[in-house]
This record gives sequence, C-alpha cells and structure tokens, in this order.
Amino acid sequence: MIWDLARSEANELIASGAVRLGGRPAAARARRVVSGQELEVVLPPAKPTTALAGEPGGDRLALVHVDDHVIVVDKPAGLVVHPGAGRSTGTLVQALLGRFPDLAASGDPERPGIVHRLDKGTSGLLVVARSPVAYTSLVAQLSARTVDRRYRALVLGTIDTDAGTVDAPVGRRSTDRTRMGVVAGGRPARTHYRVLTRYTEPAEATLVECKLETGRTHQVRVHLAAIGHPVVGDGRYGGTRQTFPVARPFLHAAELAFDHPGSGARCRFESPLPADLEAVLVPLR
Repeated sequence: MIWDLARSEANELIASGAVRLGGRPAAARARRVVSGQELEVVLPPAKPTTALAGEPGGDRLALVHVDDHVIVVDKPAGLVVHPGAGRSTGTLVQALLGRFPDLAASGDPERPGIVHRLDKGTSGLLVVARSPVAYTSLVAQLSARTVDRRYRALVLGTIDTDAGTVDAPVGRRSTDRTRMGVVAGGRPARTHYRVLTRYTEPAEATLVECKLETGRTHQVRVHLAAIGHPVVGDGRYGGTRQTFPVARPFLHAAELAFDHPGSGARCRFESPLPADLEAVLVPLR
C-alpha cells in the first residue's frame, strides 16, 4: 500500500517518474491534489522476505526469564540485536533462534520476536516476544507507553536538578546520517531522569536513572548530550574523557516491566551494573 511507504521511498518513486498526477509525471515532492485529479503510482515489485536462520550461541546468553510467550535477555555490550546494515550474522536474535526455533513464527521474519532494541554498546534487559500473541501484546504496550524501561547512565559534569524531563524531537542529522540529534522535524521523544549520585573527584560526573517514555534511536544518549551532559564513554556524542577509562558508553538497561501477554500479570526484572561499568565507579567519590 502506498500509505505504508517511508518518505524516502516515496521521494525515490517521484524522482524515478513512477508517480503521475493528472497524466503527467509529478515534478514536486509536495503538491496538493485537488478533487477530480487522478493520481497514479507504479510500485516496484515487493522484495521477497526470507526467514532468518538460527545460529549457535543461545546457550551462552544470560536468560533472565523464559516461558511460552516471552524471553527476557540480559544483553552484553558488544552484541548486535538483529541483522542490519553491515551485520548479517552473529546477532542476538539469531542466537535465540538457534535455541528457540519457535521464535520464527513471531513478528517480522527478518527480525523475529524483536519489539524493541538496545544499541550494540548498551548492556541490559531486553524482552523478546516468543509467540504471535506476545508480539501483538508487547507492540501494543510499547505504543501505549506502559512498558517501563529504566537505564543507569554516568554522565559528564554535575546535573544540578534532582530530576527533570528532556522533551525534544530526535532525528538523523542532515550533515551525518549515521548520527542522531535533537532536530526540528524529528520524531517526538521524551526522557525522564533522576539523579542517583553526584561525584566530584577525580572529575565531576553524575549517575542518573533515565526512564524512557518513547524509544527513539540513541534517545538517552542524544537527550543527555543535548542538556550538556553526554554519557561517559560515548565518543559519538561527546562523552570521551581520559579520566573515565571505559570502552563503551556507560549506559545499562537496568529495569524492565511489562504486562505478561499470557497472564496479564505485571512482570518486573532488574539487572545489576556489569563489571566494566562498576569498575568506572570505584575511583569516584
């Protein structure tokens, strides 16, 4: 359906002459259609979807909870959640498929069971839908913003207020499409934060809890950088400092809660900071 197309895909169709308005190729990407005009769109053939193959490694994953509907994983830093640009194998979902083949029937066949994700460098809790019922339920809960996702982040500098909210749209930067930023026309994004500990030595830093109301790409990292407090270790958004020797962003998905798709009961899980992040806190005071 044409209303399922992304804006970039629609622009490509117009540029290729596949869109005709009133019998003539549409020359502009934004033009009002008046009553009686005929709009023709020639869609390219749909790309065939292939089911993702399972891989070994599922037995090495830290599984916090497993039942017929959901799998809760404590993802290590460095593991990509699903295949994408530049990564076709060795992902979390492929390892899960190797251990739980029934996962293939849940959701998108190219990323079965995946309803939300964590960045490669972020560790912590992730829920995967093991059944079609669970997939539908979790997607609806995420849309309704009833899934509780809380992160621990160490940021540069001292955050003076004890709590606050960053409400700013997030989108891709026009100068670097691999980086996100607070941009006009971006998707609405809201992050609530609460200060846990302030440190002064050997450098000023603040440990915060961040609660996501939305789930945009790099949202926590972008929002914290936007208020002048980038995540420690996050070289992409200005958080690299020699004072804090950490090889990845100090960002951990520490708490996760949702309504169980089968029973309806509220489920809550917690994950302690991994050793590499705990080590960063040791010299701080």
